[in-house]
Amino acid sequence: MTSLRSLMAGCSLAAAMAMPAHAFDIGAMSDAERAQFREEIRAYLLDNPEVLMEAIGVLENRQAEAQATADKDLVAAHAEALFEDEASWVGGNPEGDLVLVEFMDYRCGYCKKAYDEVSELVESDGNIRFVVKEFPILGEESVLAARFAVAVKLEAGDAAYEQVHDALMTLRGNVTADALERVGRDAGIDVDAVMARMEDPQVTATLEANHALAQQLSISGTPTFIMGDEILRGYLPLDAMRQVAEQERAEG
Repeated sequence: MTSLRSLMAGCSLAAAMAMPAHAFDIGAMSDAERAQFREEIRAYLLDNPEVLMEAIGVLENRQAEAQATADKDLVAAHAEALFEDEASWVGGNPEGDLVLVEFMDYRCGYCKKAYDEVSELVESDGNIRFVVKEFPILGEESVLAARFAVAVKLEAGDAAYEQVHDALMTLRGNVTADALERVGRDAGIDVDAVMARMEDPQVTATLEANHALAQQLSISGTPTFIMGDEILRGYLPLDAMRQVAEQERAEG
């Protein structure tokens, strides 16, 4: 009886889904017919719960595809701010055929976890243009570190920024004025001059622009990567990032 009921319900579901909207009108059923129809569907789903999982999988795939399409549109709409702004530090191959942008926070554990893998990706690939955007969202220490890094770039240039960025990404312990002073001294920069520029309007404008851009791109966490025209939210292991790079290049 159960198998017969399941078969009937399955046929009913298939028929209902295959019919044009005007051909299947549950509102035209009597109360008894509607009750029976619903009971058959319920019984079918209870007997075949894998159908629900299949439906959920289809829904998730459709949502992921819709999100990917929306992300591509967002990246295209904000390409200049993402890839060509003069405030952001650029590493890797400046003429690379693929651009990788990272929104990061110096206090973010997953950013630190991704640091070595991103460095390995950029170095081993040899043809990636790497853009860093300070996006401090984890409190006062995050803001302090970001202001220091941006001030270093303004005061001492790109090479000094790279040294400081690397040091901050591997820093253990709290971000304090003393810690930043040590980082600066190790990089051979004029720490007093950098400290004096941390509240510079240019530093503030850079961080505000990064926050505004993140909001426009629906980015709320770190790390977030943009590779080509794809937004990658959250930490990705090295192999996964290499696969994305390969896919982006294949798609042209």
